[in-house]
Amino acid sequence: MKILVVGGGGREHTLVWKISQSPLVDKIYCAPGNPGIAELAECVHIGADEITALREFAQAEEIDLTVVGPEVPLTMGIVDTFQAAGLEIFGPDKAAAQIEGSKGFSKDLMARYNIPTAAYQSFTDHAQAVAYIRKQGAPIVVKADGLAAGKGVIVAMTEEQAIAAVDDIMLDQVFGDAGASVVIEEFMDGEEASFFAFTDGKNILPLASSQDHKRVNDNDEGPNTGGMGAYSPAPVVTDELHQVIVDTIVKPTVDGMAKDGCPYSGILYVGLMIKDGQPRVVEYNARFGDPEAQPLLMRMRSDIVPVLQACARGKLEQDSIEWHDKAAVCVVMASGGYPAAYEKGLPISGLDDAAKIDDLMVFHAGTALKDGDIVNQGGRVLGVTGLGNSVRDAIDKAYVGVKVIHWENVHYRNDIGARALNR
Repeated sequence: MKILVVGGGGREHTLVWKISQSPLVDKIYCAPGNPGIAELAECVHIGADEITALREFAQAEEIDLTVVGPEVPLTMGIVDTFQAAGLEIFGPDKAAAQIEGSKGFSKDLMARYNIPTAAYQSFTDHAQAVAYIRKQGAPIVVKADGLAAGKGVIVAMTEEQAIAAVDDIMLDQVFGDAGASVVIEEFMDGEEASFFAFTDGKNILPLASSQDHKRVNDNDEGPNTGGMGAYSPAPVVTDELHQVIVDTIVKPTVDGMAKDGCPYSGILYVGLMIKDGQPRVVEYNARFGDPEAQPLLMRMRSDIVPVLQACARGKLEQDSIEWHDKAAVCVVMASGGYPAAYEKGLPISGLDDAAKIDDLMVFHAGTALKDGDIVNQGGRVLGVTGLGNSVRDAIDKAYVGVKVIHWENVHYRNDIGARALNR
């Protein structure tokens, strides 16, 4: 079969890498792809948000299944467009993708179906939002309602910080239209975890546990990013807690979406805060996490293609996934300055050396080709992912890879996976 993967980041490189292992697949295309993906798939110069061009390409090439990586085309309705043309596609339609596209939509869903989360209120009026912060006090969390590439959430430790965040989002529009509305919610402390489940809108197939590191610097300091590293399994999610998450969060979410007339099909990401063994929802995403996809798919022994196809067809009857016993850790190598401004076009050395290391994969996220060299092109550039017999071994393996790769002003955290070791 022929498969088209939409996107060009680390998550898409990981999906292409995993899909390429399936005996069912003859050819993979990726739009737009990146230099790492180009080693496994034919890259097509069509942007992930060019939905009509992607549909025309899929029709012309008689693509059997399209797999959507990023959130933007999902919220734009790529699934609706492809399905209307009779094309098979993995991911939620436009109505269901609101679960990520609008924080207000997802919080209202949780409230309706008693899904545990932080107390909240949504605002379109700046003065009312400020008054609410004054009334609630700090710490408090301010979120741009729409998509902000993982950067639209501000955890404010003082009222002044919270009000400044509302000013930035609503008055200065630092996230554009995503900030026309804000969600202000109770601060939740505890330990974060990421939980993923495949679903066809009715049935659910949970994945192994994982944990992301959102802050840019060691010890969880500095601003939020799209993710600086991740590991799987996450010891905070015990077998017992795994079942609680499925029963009290994942199942009510999927059932609630169906009841509301927008059934959710694809991969559902639930960002969790866990305290005293009780999980609460921080956020939903309508796609694989990046960088969580890297360690999860490195650990997945099962063929992913039948699962993707079953979700797209509404026939997910498989009830388990086979996993490697090994642990996996992904360390993100970022451009110096990220998540703020950074220099692009800097040559990257050491990729050939890293490729020779057993049980290590370097997934390209923000790279490009320039005069024959691979250079940094985005904020998060590479996801260096190691497999090991334990989380400790996997951490060591990942950092062996990190140490042989270099470019000017490269930045990465030195403590990815430390929380797991502390357990």
